[in-house]
Amino acid sequence: MATPSPGYSMILRVEAPAGATVTSELTAAAATAGAAVTALDIVESHPRHVVVDVSCNVSDASHRDEVRDALDALEGVTVRKISDRTFLIHLGGKIEVTPRVSLRNRDDLSRAYTPGVARVCTAIAENPADARRLTIKRNTVAVVTDGTAVLGLGDIGPAAALPVMEGKAALFKAFGGVDAWPVCLDTKDTDEIVRIVKAMAPVYGGINLEDIAAPRCFEIEARLREELDIPVFHDDQHGTAIVALAALLNALRVVDKRLEDVRIVVSGVGAAGHAIIQLLKAHGAGDIVACSRTGAIHRGESYADAHRQWIAENTNERAFSGSLKEAMAGADVFIGVSAPDLLDEADVAAMNDRAVVFAMANPDPEIEPGIAAEHAEVVATGRSDFPNQINNVLAFPGLFRGLLDAGATDITTGMLVAAARAIAGCVAEDQLNASYIVPSVFDPAVAPAVAEAVRQTAEAAGATAETGAPATA
Repeated sequence: MATPSPGYSMILRVEAPAGATVTSELTAAAATAGAAVTALDIVESHPRHVVVDVSCNVSDASHRDEVRDALDALEGVTVRKISDRTFLIHLGGKIEVTPRVSLRNRDDLSRAYTPGVARVCTAIAENPADARRLTIKRNTVAVVTDGTAVLGLGDIGPAAALPVMEGKAALFKAFGGVDAWPVCLDTKDTDEIVRIVKAMAPVYGGINLEDIAAPRCFEIEARLREELDIPVFHDDQHGTAIVALAALLNALRVVDKRLEDVRIVVSGVGAAGHAIIQLLKAHGAGDIVACSRTGAIHRGESYADAHRQWIAENTNERAFSGSLKEAMAGADVFIGVSAPDLLDEADVAAMNDRAVVFAMANPDPEIEPGIAAEHAEVVATGRSDFPNQINNVLAFPGLFRGLLDAGATDITTGMLVAAARAIAGCVAEDQLNASYIVPSVFDPAVAPAVAEAVRQTAEAAGATAETGAPATA
């Protein structure tokens, strides 16, 4: 059975006979069924019975039913209702719009709306750059998706993608102070997506593309970056690459190896894999072998996909043409952004001593972390229930905070590298070890460090817009 997770957190409202041992009996029954009990609360008390809320984590829906049946099987016990705490947190949505100014009287209304607002509109019409300073544009990002590549769920459509985009917007605000809004588009047409995003761009200071299937995501990002004067960021590509590079820089410190010297095997050549390879090369990695389902990408073949062709021309100088398993022999680093259960213990054992394994496929990694750790010195995943989570939350809030603060018009590779180095730098020398190569997503120092690094890099590169004339006193 899988490990119970907060993602399957339940409250079972139970009616049970009153007695001194009732709570311990309920706890024991739930625990015996494999639940992780987190709280018990008596919500009603009567002479002969009590009503108890049993809060617990389970592994999936069938496990929830097993726990319910275990409680129901106790003498005199009835499970009245089960509430799914994950669904409860989504009721009515997870974000809202609130005004930043007080509207207490007619004077306030006259300044915030008509007639005073007309003066601000005129100022922006005369100097469009003032929109960054006098509207929400200065702090607002659109989280844009077509719902075609959502988490591990695939093409589930824009409406079903909305809870993820709301969550992304909430993370932007919580970790970066950035106001983000979900924009879920009911079209898979590349031209139409580009046209819609361009048409709505005046409202936003940046665009975060999210969960758009490859290879269309590449073209959409490239065209929008070319045609807009605000930064466009595809988090599935570059956010993953930033955190992977940050983690690898610290992992190599642990194993005492240099990025320029190690042999790296990357499994997965989609959006994330392509971006990771690009960023690794930009920071000095030399020996990279990228593998698809059919084996290593190499110069001996031609690829219809331009991004695979780029990988073929810029990696694998030894022209290795074997399988992923064969590529693992003698490798120092494995980075997986592909599919579950592609590797076994023997594959990791075939790597060089003091190996690094990043098995980042979600929710199920390329190899179980515990098995990988039998032979690799440093292991990381994309999951929150193992050490060293490669989590994009470490990157995108601070990245956009820095971009917005700088009034950036574009995103450069230098900014991505600066963000990665800032994340890596948040792990102090006396904190660094094989189980702690990236900071916690709740470390309050991370987003400001990333923001400052990105802001400085943007300003040094001159990739910023005019901020407009100062406000009239």
